[in-house]
Amino acid sequence: MQTAFLLLPDFLLIVVGFFVCRYTPLDRSVWDGAERLVYYLLFPVLLFNSIVRNPLQPGALATLGVAGLAVVGTGILLSLSLARWPGVDARIHASGAQVAFRFNSYIALALAERIGGAPGLAAVALLVAVAVPACNIAAVWPLARHGGHGFLRELVRNPLIVSTLAGLAASLIGVRFPEAVGTTLNRIGLAALPIGLMAVGAGLRFGALRDAPRLAAALLAIRHLALPLLTVVFIRWTDLPPVQQLVVVAFSALPTASSCYVLAARLGGHASFVAGLVTVSTLLGMLSVPLALAAFAALGPPLR
Repeated sequence: MQTAFLLLPDFLLIVVGFFVCRYTPLDRSVWDGAERLVYYLLFPVLLFNSIVRNPLQPGALATLGVAGLAVVGTGILLSLSLARWPGVDARIHASGAQVAFRFNSYIALALAERIGGAPGLAAVALLVAVAVPACNIAAVWPLARHGGHGFLRELVRNPLIVSTLAGLAASLIGVRFPEAVGTTLNRIGLAALPIGLMAVGAGLRFGALRDAPRLAAALLAIRHLALPLLTVVFIRWTDLPPVQQLVVVAFSALPTASSCYVLAARLGGHASFVAGLVTVSTLLGMLSVPLALAAFAALGPPLR
């Protein structure tokens, strides 16, 4: 259960942001600027640099990439289907649906290195590279449609998608930066997670989940129950190496991305509802990741 404690610092950063915003002079006006900084600079640099620093292996892209897309694709389909539920508010659903299929890529990288070493880190970098564009497209679409934004225009302008595609292109053509540039990009990216998580806490309104409790429960159940269970079953039938199978299982149970809140806030969604979901998802991830790995181990060797 040591993997559970990997997520504790992220939850504590959310708590710090909550108290700093409410009980110090660093109030809501400060955090509005912080959200824009994270969304337009810090997270894009983090995604770009993570992909460039972990070059893709085209031969491994097929099976592992398909496995990652299967996980997030299932989450996308399940979460978007909830819009058909009677009484579901369109704005709340458009804001919160992304929580069910997006994932915290920084936690993914740290966790993969712990459970799989260098091979695990390379595997999760590839998963991030193929899954982030799909996740961001699926997240932007309902928010852009509901908010009256042009979908294609939002995709072209979305800094998370642009930075991911730029990182993929740079990785595939073998771009390498001078040490000074690489170090600068790395340090900018390192600021993304703490500031992003504190921005989540600053925007937190605990009562917001009461605006749609059934929808919140369903979205979190998809993220932390349905996806891990389905992955534990199907991954054993693939021909992936054991380390990569383990990484995909952990990937399926990760807490959602802290940038879910930033995206909802920037596109006029129900940001406080999403902030509550992110907080609860971070807590649930402390249980779902080790439980998914334990379930995978209990089922025995792969069925191939």
